[in-house]
Formats: sequence, C-alpha cells, structure tokens
Amino acid sequence: MSDQSDINAARDRISSARSIAVLTGAGISADSGVPTFRGDGGLWKQFRAEALATPEAFESHPEIVWEWYHWRRKIIAEKRPNPAHDALVVLERSCSDFTLITQNVDGLHLLAGSRKIIELHGSLWRVRCTDCGRTTENRSLDLPPLPACEGCHALLRPDVVWFGEAINPVDLQKSLEACRSAEVFLVVGTSGVVQPAASFASLAKAHGAFTIEINTVDSELVDCDAWLTGRASEMVPQLIGSL
Repeated sequence: MSDQSDINAARDRISSARSIAVLTGAGISADSGVPTFRGDGGLWKQFRAEALATPEAFESHPEIVWEWYHWRRKIIAEKRPNPAHDALVVLERSCSDFTLITQNVDGLHLLAGSRKIIELHGSLWRVRCTDCGRTTENRSLDLPPLPACEGCHALLRPDVVWFGEAINPVDLQKSLEACRSAEVFLVVGTSGVVQPAASFASLAKAHGAFTIEINTVDSELVDCDAWLTGRASEMVPQLIGSL
C-alpha cells in the first residue's frame, strides 16, 4: 500500500487542478467482479477472447461470437459500480474541465453516473447494424441468437472495437485533446500495453501534466510522477476524498 504522504501529495495536485483527464482499464472493473475475459482467464469453451473479438471471427462464425457476447452481457448485468467508479463521479462534478477515458466496455462508469466519458473501445450495451450502421443502446438479456436491425433487418454486431479495427476517430481525437490539455492525468488499473491508450500518459506528461498511476502491479506505462499501489476501489476514494 502506498505511503499516506504520497497520497496526500497526489490529492493536492488534483484539488488544485483546473483540468483533469482520467484513463481507466480492467483493474477498476475487476473490483466489481468483472472478469478480464482475456489472458489466463479468457478461455470460453475452446476459444480464447483474442480469437473471438475479431471482425474475421464474426464474419466466419457470427453465431459463436454472439453466443460469447450474450454470455458476457449476462455476467456483467449482475455487476455494480464500486467505490472507485463513484469517486470518479465526484471528481467529475468538482472539475469543470474533466474527461474520463475508459478502455472498458462494461458500462459501469455510466451506471455510476459519469457523463463526461469517452468509451474508447465501445460498449457491450450498444449494437450496430452491419449494413446501415445504425447504433442503438440495447440492454436486453434476451436478444435473439443472431439479432437483426429493426430498420433494415441486417445482422447486428456488438458496438465494440475488435482486434484489428480502428478506434472511432472522433473519440480518439477527443482523447488526445484531453491528454494535451490536462494539468493532472490519472491512470487507474490499466496494463499499459494496448494502443493507443498506452501512450496517453506519456503524451499528457509531455504536455506538462502531473501524471498519477494507481495499480496493483507494475504496468508498461512510462514513469509517472506518482505511483500509488493498491486496489482501485480503495485507492481512488482515498485520493479524491470528498472534493
């Protein structure tokens, strides 16, 4: 666990900052019981997440990919935001220039009340038509095995960014702008290996931001100005307090 003086120093930076950007990864959702669905814990039936979360897999076997997403949606529907999610809502409300960038697709930040948010990798709770491109929110746990668009009746897909796909350019541009303008850049629970998010902390630091990382393990991020060891659900509320 981090020394209280380190926490206090980071908290002082946050309380005096006029602009703050936050990047969150799987570590913040893990404290709500959300599985990573990747790596050692990512085996579903005989498939790995990395093999299913691709446009090629969906084109070849859409029924298998949708079965996997139906299963994920049912698991995540039972999860709730934890104190780290709640604390970031407090931070957002206390800072007029605030941006939350999340790599997570579970929707827990929105459920907690975050509104100034960029869901960089999309959301499990949105679907997108493979033909007309119409995107809608859909939180139903009883979707058909191969759901169809209400408008043109073409096949729907999860509105997430798969391996080999590009980030929405509007979301990417907004994220880069937030990195460049932030006085404080807070990173919570990300491994720092997935681009482009892995470069956000270094970009923010290069533009003068005080960078803070909260994690339980070493990440691949560049050296931050403050590195706080601990679980997100414990450390983020300590850091933000009652701003």
